[in-house]
Amino acid sequence: MKKIMYPVLIALIVSFSAFIASTTWKVKEPYEVKFANGKIHGEFQGLKANIQFDKTHPEDAKISASIDVSTLSTGFFIKTMHAKDALDADHYPTISFASTSVSKSSNGYDANGKLTLKGVTKPVIIHFTFDDKGNEGVFNGNFKIIPKDFNITKNGTPDDLQIMLNVPVTK
Repeated sequence: MKKIMYPVLIALIVSFSAFIASTTWKVKEPYEVKFANGKIHGEFQGLKANIQFDKTHPEDAKISASIDVSTLSTGFFIKTMHAKDALDADHYPTISFASTSVSKSSNGYDANGKLTLKGVTKPVIIHFTFDDKGNEGVFNGNFKIIPKDFNITKNGTPDDLQIMLNVPVTK
């Protein structure tokens, strides 16, 4: 009986250690979620995220996030209203991202996932780095979207937008 119990116990410990190794990170302020193109730039507030990430095992990571569209600001009232109207904030109040995989890259990490914006879901890759400071850290990332791919076609909308992320976190 002892011969059977030891392998079973070892298998259980190894199985549970895989779950323990993944660290859950909480977003702390101040964070930055910015967008820019030659014509327009601005930022969002209202970030909510569930980040399970261990830099030694990025393949086990799970990242999901949402942002409140009503928090969009360009720093200029008319441009802000134009951008919120283009995003149809009344009907689509949230932008969300859910990772499907995370992998190590030459410059950091890549989070492949699905971005939902204005009711349209498209695949995106967020390129990011992670500055690990023990019980705290900082995720810095960026990706590009093409607004018309998300049915954002209001006159004056740029052909593409660069999204930049600076997200400090704590355990």
